[in-house]
Amino acid sequence: MAASSVRIVSLLFPNVTQLDLTGPAQVFSRLPGVEQHFVWHRIEPVPTDAGFAIVPTTTFDDAPPADVLFVPGGQGAFDLFDDDVALDFIRRQAADARYVTSVCTGSFALAAAGLLAGRRATSHWGSLALLHRFGAIPTAERVVRDGNIITGAGVSSGIDFALTLAAELYGDDVAKRAQLAIEYDPQPPFDAGSPRRPDADPGQVARTLSEMERLRGPAVAKAVERLEAG
Repeated sequence: MAASSVRIVSLLFPNVTQLDLTGPAQVFSRLPGVEQHFVWHRIEPVPTDAGFAIVPTTTFDDAPPADVLFVPGGQGAFDLFDDDVALDFIRRQAADARYVTSVCTGSFALAAAGLLAGRRATSHWGSLALLHRFGAIPTAERVVRDGNIITGAGVSSGIDFALTLAAELYGDDVAKRAQLAIEYDPQPPFDAGSPRRPDADPGQVARTLSEMERLRGPAVAKAVERLEAG
């Protein structure tokens, strides 16, 4: 689908996993006619989980309507469950957006806003199974599309997601040019980037799954109760 101008509105929140946000943003910056907006309550530095801050470009009140709504992940995505202003913003923007998207645990913010019931979606493998509590269909794939909802798995998959979206918006040739421009040619030194890979440590996988259930399970249960209560 060709597009001459695309407005991408990205949520920025404390304890965001910065590569979830900045990886796709770098790809988007290589696309013709893209206008990016980074949104939070106030225009002041927002701390990421990497020890540095990013400054929003606009606020919830002033953000323009999105052609693409994008929500990155990180532990801060679960803190959004108690942020009615942020969740309402997600719902409002999603209502008219051409695409509603996320990377990593950003899909949980979409789910908490009531947008993933009955939809296939992905997230970071450590939390993916928890999506089913929102009525979503957890799907262990790098990039998942269900209608106008496109979700990416954990962290580095944000670049795969962004190139997939670029192809949707502008066609394969433009997406390939963006890939070449950023020299996205991954050749990792180890084959341990997913629980399904041969070099992945089974003990680490088990510990991570247990820790994510302990850390995030109660917040998910509370958010589901709020949704069910209307």
